[in-house]
Amino acid sequence: MHNLIRATKENLFAGVQRIAVFRALQLGDMLCTVPALRALRAAAPQASITLVGLPWASSFVQRYHRYLDDLLVFPGCPGFPEQPARLQEMPGFLAEAQARRFDLAIQLHGSGGVSNPLTVLLGAKRNAGFHAQGQYCPDPAAFTHWDEREHEVLRYLRLMEFIGAPPQGEQLEFPLTADDHASLRRSHAELPAPGSYVCIHPGARMLTRRWLPQRFAEVADRLAAAGMKIVLTGSPDEAEVVRTVHGTMRMPALNLCGKTDLGGLAALLAQARLVVSNDTGISHVAAAVATPSVIVSCGSDPGRWAPLDRERHQVIHAEVACRPCMHQVCPIGHLCALDVGADAVAALAVRLLEGEAARHPWNKTTEMHP
Repeated sequence: MHNLIRATKENLFAGVQRIAVFRALQLGDMLCTVPALRALRAAAPQASITLVGLPWASSFVQRYHRYLDDLLVFPGCPGFPEQPARLQEMPGFLAEAQARRFDLAIQLHGSGGVSNPLTVLLGAKRNAGFHAQGQYCPDPAAFTHWDEREHEVLRYLRLMEFIGAPPQGEQLEFPLTADDHASLRRSHAELPAPGSYVCIHPGARMLTRRWLPQRFAEVADRLAAAGMKIVLTGSPDEAEVVRTVHGTMRMPALNLCGKTDLGGLAALLAQARLVVSNDTGISHVAAAVATPSVIVSCGSDPGRWAPLDRERHQVIHAEVACRPCMHQVCPIGHLCALDVGADAVAALAVRLLEGEAARHPWNKTTEMHP
């Protein structure tokens, strides 16, 4: 069996022309797979690689066109909570997937309990991915064990190496374009100068992943008093929590919530001195554009999701037995948020600002791609 697995790893990409990658998740989850996609492209430079993902991911495919060629929209089905299941669209989705005659389908969507059967239904000649003990394993030679404790970036790099795609670096990336910078300039007539401001991002898709807005406001005031301009960011769905932070602050701040698209927001983060946020997609964007950050981890698993660079990115969390949490509303008082004080977060932020200033006087440039 060992020789069979080794031979499979060495030959899995031989002659492969069409690859499907199943990962129908949100921004932060997708960013954590970019190093794996980079390794996959290096192993199969001539292949057409299709992401099977959520509708929003068309923009993700466009941004990462060096690694992905197109998107096949997954309509959702029971067991996949990221979107409502549109079961009436499932027959057409499967028919289209099977008509593409994928040579290889790679499951990057969790432990495999519900995603492995779906991946097999795509109709590829071969399948690869993860399986947990006791769950369905389509091919022992191409499916590796799922470790719940493993860091999300390293997990998918390990899978790629297992199937014959050696790592091409662990770093995240977020290619910025001229359009992204133009979008940022349109968001406000008088943006603060690059390097002069801190971005405060108090929102998160899951409500239990949000730290207290009053404490975000207190940290923002401390940083403003230390000489930094404050820019508040968020999606349109996060406008209420951003307004609460803004209204609680004693110092002035620029509220750009809902005024930037993702590319403009990433350009804003890339020119910031620091980002303070919850453990959400924006924390991964900050890591991808190499802007230092302080991340308050409420409910999530910091061992799995924290940035790998623990010097530039500082994560603070309270030890609670119920982590990780999948509740939208905490049933036991939200201790993971209450037990993280503003003093501790502000101290981390100031220390990170001072340390970065001493090591690297601010002259950051950001790479742009067409």
